[in-house]
Amino acid sequence: MWLAPHPSPLPAGGERESKRLPAGTALRILADGRAGHEAQTLGLAEALGLPPDIRRVSPRHPYDWLAPFGPPDPRDAGAFAPPYPDIVLAAGRRTIPALKRLKRQSGGRTFAVYVNKPATGLGTADLIVAPRHDGLSGANVVSSLTPPNRVTPERLAAARAAPDPRIAALPRPRVAMLLGDASGIVYDLDYIASVLILAGASVMATPSRRTSAKIRATIRAALDQPGGWFWDGEGENPYFSMLANADRIIVTGDSVNMVGEAVATGAPVHVVEPYATRHKLSVYLKNLEEAGAVRIWTGRFDDWAYAPVNSTPIVARRIERAFGAFQTSLRAERRDPKT
Repeated sequence: MWLAPHPSPLPAGGERESKRLPAGTALRILADGRAGHEAQTLGLAEALGLPPDIRRVSPRHPYDWLAPFGPPDPRDAGAFAPPYPDIVLAAGRRTIPALKRLKRQSGGRTFAVYVNKPATGLGTADLIVAPRHDGLSGANVVSSLTPPNRVTPERLAAARAAPDPRIAALPRPRVAMLLGDASGIVYDLDYIASVLILAGASVMATPSRRTSAKIRATIRAALDQPGGWFWDGEGENPYFSMLANADRIIVTGDSVNMVGEAVATGAPVHVVEPYATRHKLSVYLKNLEEAGAVRIWTGRFDDWAYAPVNSTPIVARRIERAFGAFQTSLRAERRDPKT
């Protein structure tokens, strides 16, 4: 039964229903070049229904060493240059100096949102979106079960209706294997891929930027047979199509983002844990286990159903409400500058 195709679930009350912001609201994203950070801020921008103005920072030495506590690199001045946006989203410690400079230079008129737990404390931004497993609390903190992402019911439905031809060619049941920094568990992954193919499943794997050349080569070799496919970086990125058309997902437990994206599909998600797991990551996986979304791989494959888990729409609504209160405060200040 564990190889039975998993039916595509209906979205469980998580459709992205924002677009409640005033017309013409300007949004800027401060990006540091890391795909995981950018996926979180872009996911929020899409959930807010706002086209983002993306400004990337790439601080030189010693500015990158001093981040997040030092000043921004003057070369990144475009990140905090006028015209100032109504809302700015930032993720990653190297964006914090530019975020704080933008807030100050806008005269406090820009609503600043920082995604992830900042080392600079609660005063880093007007609103902080920190995952629950980080244990951060405060009046301006939104604690989400999973990080924001770009996986939506609409995007999954479109990918199911018109799958990537390379994925459509794979017989069902299909298993997606999402690889992060799988150091130390590569042979587990090699074994899992071989067992699944022998059992009649198709296995499609995609690496991340953090996947080493050794792991890529090992998994590619394991999948170099009928029923296996490894995306080697050629052609269009099939990531969303993989997520949408997988009957089961195997994901390395080192990546908070990839696990969060996997559970947004509603497909059974087996997590292969690194041999040494950080405490915060263990708490995150335990929370998702308790939500019924993941199971830690212990040598067998279970089959179960759950409502897709995605915190992005919830976080977006919190941003909308907080921004509305912020705007109300600004209008009151303009009417009575002494308050």
